[in-house]
Amino acid sequence: MTGAPDELRPPLPGEALHARVARTLREAILAGTVPEGTRLPGHRALAARLGVSRNTLVDALAQLDAEGYVRTRGRSGTRVAVPGPARVEEAQAPLPLSAWATRALAGHVPDAGGTYAVDFRVGQPVPDLYPAGAWAQALARQARAAGQATLPDPAPELGPLETRRALAAYLNAERGARVTPDMVMLTGGTQASLDALARVFLEEGRVAALEDPTYPGARAALGATGATLFPVPVDPAGLDPAALPDRATLLYLTPGAQYPTTVALPAARQAEVVAWARRTGALILEDDYAADLHHAARPPAAMQGLAPERVILLGSFSKSLAPVTRSGYLVAPERVTRLLAGTRPLTDRAPATLDALALADVLASGAYARHLRRARQAIRHRHEVLLAALAALPGWEVTPARAGLHVHVTLPPPLSEEEAVRLAAGVGVALTPAAPLALGPRPPAVLLAFAHLTPDRIREGVTRLAGAFT
Repeated sequence: MTGAPDELRPPLPGEALHARVARTLREAILAGTVPEGTRLPGHRALAARLGVSRNTLVDALAQLDAEGYVRTRGRSGTRVAVPGPARVEEAQAPLPLSAWATRALAGHVPDAGGTYAVDFRVGQPVPDLYPAGAWAQALARQARAAGQATLPDPAPELGPLETRRALAAYLNAERGARVTPDMVMLTGGTQASLDALARVFLEEGRVAALEDPTYPGARAALGATGATLFPVPVDPAGLDPAALPDRATLLYLTPGAQYPTTVALPAARQAEVVAWARRTGALILEDDYAADLHHAARPPAAMQGLAPERVILLGSFSKSLAPVTRSGYLVAPERVTRLLAGTRPLTDRAPATLDALALADVLASGAYARHLRRARQAIRHRHEVLLAALAALPGWEVTPARAGLHVHVTLPPPLSEEEAVRLAAGVGVALTPAAPLALGPRPPAVLLAFAHLTPDRIREGVTRLAGAFT
């Protein structure tokens, strides 16, 4: 019985007992514990050794025989047929990553993890503002209507025509955009939109300009193509048009609420950026990530309305509805959406049709507008609570957010981001450092997300910070 395991491996969720026995023996074989050619103990002896019935063991050995790990030959018994160590070495060999994967992983900003009493880190969902009832009703209506005759869709690769019509109507009415349904492509979110556009328009030797600091997902998607990234500095009025490069294929920016500083790009600067794009032939990627969660009654108009032929509008409902919907879109000139429709089958598929139709339902029924009124009011109040509480931290320079779910705080010298995050963690509070979002040097700063926290939790978190820093 040399080398045979003495006990079963810990069970996996939902794993049948015979499969657990087979896995135990398979792992022992692959690890070389039971070498090739070894004769396994008899069925009764091995079953007793592993604490299972003979029938269970027979089923496990039959599975391993079918997979080629053992060979059962009548009176000669059951022998191991696979050499283990070579297979282990092969499994542990370095993965042959492509240049694209290497660059994409280099641009990834990992989450620090951890559990805290009050978590101000950005990127968290806001479940108490999610319109679960309206979304469930829309899904149910569309599920009941599934299979009924619909209007012919000339461009199914872009997503259901009903949803693209509803989105065009919403963006024209609420965002001051200039959109037709054929300019809309549904995506799984802004990151999917960025990936699709980067793959089509960027490669080594081309230039992608982007705000500095910026959303790390954009930097990763654009940089993964091998294109040269050109950082354009952001000042208290947003991206500086005077610092734009002489040439670029794409420019990524967040004019409505710059990420992460939250400042809005003034109309005069927007006009300068559009003039630069027309002069150089660049396409502008306008990430409208926080527009629907603007703290004022009505958000400012989208930059896309200034130049529909130059500006590609990127939007998502992951913040204003919920991440689980995975509902995003891009609005581009028709020549661009036709191009994306042709390349999409190679890398992606349109989002689930039922979810897309439910989104159209929520938009057209007015349920989304009602949800936004309630959500904006709650978020505005939580923002005000945070600003009032942060006044207790002397020297912390807070930029009030006109939109979105976080505030940007410049730290007083000589406090560093690393020290601020460490001291905050010591009192059970999590902060997001701003340095990983910048390509160039910036004053030390942190981000505090607030929309997912109740006013009482916001006050508690700032009180803990005050105890650590004053």
